[in-house]
Amino acid sequence: MARLRELARLIRSKNAGPFELTIDIIFADQPTYERVKKSGKVSKEFIAAMFQIDASKVKLFHYDPAYAIKASVPRYTISGDPDETDVFAGQQYPQLVDLEIPDR
Repeated sequence: MARLRELARLIRSKNAGPFELTIDIIFADQPTYERVKKSGKVSKEFIAAMFQIDASKVKLFHYDPAYAIKASVPRYTISGDPDETDVFAGQQYPQLVDLEIPDR
């Protein structure tokens, strides 16, 4: 078993406009990407649990040509709001880095 941080080339979160944030997971090669994709570990349910929202609010995409998985979720507050603690949404991915992915 490996952690996602050991398999992914890049794991990041960022704004997807003022009302949503997005998480990108990009892999260096197709076999690693397919391993993570087929594991089902990066799912709408997992992302929903991370953000404590309903899974129906999670948009999850697998983009095979780029070996990438992308998820978008509504922001808790509008980007730039006085209550916002992460204006650029760059600190929203840490729960993903230790996600365990089965060997096959």
